[in-house]
Amino acid sequence: MHIHILGICGTFMGGLAALAREAGHTVTGCDAGVYPPMSTQLEALGIALIEGWDASQLELKPDLFVVGNVMKRGNPLMEEILNRGLPYTSGPEWLRDHILADKWVLAVAGTHGKTTTSAMLAWILEDAGLAPGFLVGGVPENFGISARMPGKPAQDPASTSPFFVIEADEYDTAFFDKRSKFVHYRPRTAILNNLEFDHADIFADLAAIETQFHHLVRTVPGNGRLVVNGREESLDRVLQRGRWTEFERFGVEGGWSVGAHYADGFDVLFKGEPQGRLQWELLGEHNALNALAAIAAARHVGVAPTTAIAALGRFRNVKRRMEIKGVAGGVTVYDDFAHHPTAIATTVAGLRKKVGAARILAVLEPRSNTMKLGTMKEALPGSLKDADLVFCYGANLGWNPAEALAPLGGKAQSFDDLDALVAAVAAAAHAGDHVLVMSNGGFGGVHGKLLEQLTQ
Repeated sequence: MHIHILGICGTFMGGLAALAREAGHTVTGCDAGVYPPMSTQLEALGIALIEGWDASQLELKPDLFVVGNVMKRGNPLMEEILNRGLPYTSGPEWLRDHILADKWVLAVAGTHGKTTTSAMLAWILEDAGLAPGFLVGGVPENFGISARMPGKPAQDPASTSPFFVIEADEYDTAFFDKRSKFVHYRPRTAILNNLEFDHADIFADLAAIETQFHHLVRTVPGNGRLVVNGREESLDRVLQRGRWTEFERFGVEGGWSVGAHYADGFDVLFKGEPQGRLQWELLGEHNALNALAAIAAARHVGVAPTTAIAALGRFRNVKRRMEIKGVAGGVTVYDDFAHHPTAIATTVAGLRKKVGAARILAVLEPRSNTMKLGTMKEALPGSLKDADLVFCYGANLGWNPAEALAPLGGKAQSFDDLDALVAAVAAAAHAGDHVLVMSNGGFGGVHGKLLEQLTQ
């Protein structure tokens, strides 16, 4: 089959493209405004990319158009597909029908931590010899790719692994299907990592998102398992609406929990009983919770907690999750995907725990649709309180970041010009500082620009 993917450079659609290519399909695609790591991954796979949405792409005559949720009515290519009655489907539907149909799907849902937890879970299964397939919304360092088909398990090399780990996004499926992506995946094991308000462009309130999570719970079979964050009242409400599957909680006593803390990790407990000591370099309580969820989910497919804990000791994080981009002039520059106030707060707090009294310069681009709408702007000052200086890039926002960050006083500045922001950060940074760049986009290559100025 030849599929042409509209919106191919998004993390989900790019991963789908890699899977389709590996499964033997001919894959082409189009997008606009692309940036690494997905664009480089697609180029390495030899997948042809077309810039823009020109209707002349119909001359490729694919068997099927796979439509990403970036596509809207009025797009010239999409309009011509509709006018001619050509076959099309959504990315999640194609994935369900062509990749996931006969798999034991392990889905990781939640407002935060989906990518990291999915990467942890995939790595645990890989380290245990189970050779899972996966689709993660980032590039796990242990694999170097965001998606792959299941391989040959060490225990039975003549077979193909039945397991597939997928990051299960609550964002809508396509312009013609406003259900969350994850309702298409039909998992047997589902992690509900956390749940708070986000995606203000498509959800009216938290209750609307809880309804979508309830729909996901409805798809998990009776012989499956739910792994649920026990600290989240929103997830309690989801389960109270109906549950047909056994479940385990994490983050609370009586379920999977953190025992004693150490400089390099913590003890893992299940119902108060020690399961092993996790030694690793990851930062923050949020990553400890992610680890508990991954260990619990892996146990459902037969991986012993001791095996999972040992595997996580060899886990390397996902690109753009507290990734060190370089050191210049004694200043360390990090890249992180944090873009929701809760994620920003946990990221800054994690770095603070690592660096102690050293200065943290937070550089933020409010780029997500929710942030652009200003829905979360009141929460920004609190999320950045642990930073010593804050630099916000406010171009193309519908609200004034200087006003929103005013509670931070003189330690916060906002800029509409990227070069001016870079110059200000470079001027303020001193040897021993840590510059934490947070954005869910390319941010105009700000990391490289900062490192270049810091060497001058």
